[in-house]
Amino acid sequence: MMTNADAMNTPSMIGGYGPWAASLAGDEPPAFSFRRADWTDVDAWRGAARARFQERVASPDTGAPADVTVHRRYAYDGLAVEELSWQLAYGPRTEAILLKPAGAAGKLPALLALHDHGGNKYFGKRKITRTDDDQHPMMAEHQRHYYGGYAWANQMAKRGYVVLVHDAFAFASRRVRLADMPDFLRAGLTDDDPEKPENIDAYNRWAGTHEHLMAKSLFSAGTTWPGVFLAEDRAALDVLCARPDVDASRVGCGGLSGGGLRTVHLAGADERIRAAVCVGMMTTWRDYLLHKCHTHTWMCYTPLLSTELDYPEILGLRVPLPTLVLNNREDSLFTMPEMERADRILAAVYAKAGAADRYRCSFYPGGHKFDGAMQDEAFAWLDAWLGSAPQNTGNSENQHAD
Repeated sequence: MMTNADAMNTPSMIGGYGPWAASLAGDEPPAFSFRRADWTDVDAWRGAARARFQERVASPDTGAPADVTVHRRYAYDGLAVEELSWQLAYGPRTEAILLKPAGAAGKLPALLALHDHGGNKYFGKRKITRTDDDQHPMMAEHQRHYYGGYAWANQMAKRGYVVLVHDAFAFASRRVRLADMPDFLRAGLTDDDPEKPENIDAYNRWAGTHEHLMAKSLFSAGTTWPGVFLAEDRAALDVLCARPDVDASRVGCGGLSGGGLRTVHLAGADERIRAAVCVGMMTTWRDYLLHKCHTHTWMCYTPLLSTELDYPEILGLRVPLPTLVLNNREDSLFTMPEMERADRILAAVYAKAGAADRYRCSFYPGGHKFDGAMQDEAFAWLDAWLGSAPQNTGNSENQHAD
């Protein structure tokens, strides 16, 4: 098992300063870790640790989602589809897609499906949904590359769920518009012909260079990018749970990569999430610090939190609620020793709480992805804890990628 001392003997992302920076945290569980001997009552610990997490993440007040509007209803591939939006206290309207089995009646279990980052801020909800045979070619390729060719939110809806997919902060309908930027920061780009692939590529390159400005500005405003994600994902959860066709006692969330990051925070903070699946986004602060910050977005970081909760322990705040983590062994975003250490940390939290059977971590061959086999495990986990009764739903049986 690798320790900080072992890690210090390898080159780091900050050169010779790596050993010193790693020593600031040390190898002992941080102050609000349930693994510490001085925390014995899980309820007392959870209350204190969540309060400190909320303080550090500093979520802004989004206001209640206002003017929730369904703009269009139609059927596609056996699903009832709604295109909807709502207004928060700031920024453009949040657009979303809702999917459920066509003809479904009564209250159904529900899932808040969280889209990825993927270096593509022009798109959001469309990354994991399909609502038309004429799919944007960039999204068809995105789903082939990361999701085994599946629109996984659709696959989940076919199992008997109400699935809501909304655009995250700084993505798609919530993206930063070039027209709102000062001239010297636009790099000569405009918002003209936004659906053309070459213009989307140009926008995404620009948006990648803009991330550090957004992060600095959020810090200066007294909030964090994870805090904004959490606030806006909670607002979407409000919309989902308020629906008359949703059983609010059977709601889960999950996602890959940036969606996994958002799962860590939302599922850790909000007990309305009764089952969670984090895919391709589980490691430790030490991995970010020494090895892999160059592969990650500014959206990951909350100042000071690393001395109080290790990254996997944010998700562990939900113990004893069911939690599944799915990793890929050749995922270049993380190191294998730190993915394994994150698994040990979460397993220890759940075991100490007497809930070892409610935590599972699986490792799959391959790179950064949420493919059909992984989806099968995730969907079965959600079914087991949310009580769905699916029909012909597995990706690996009787179904084919587009």
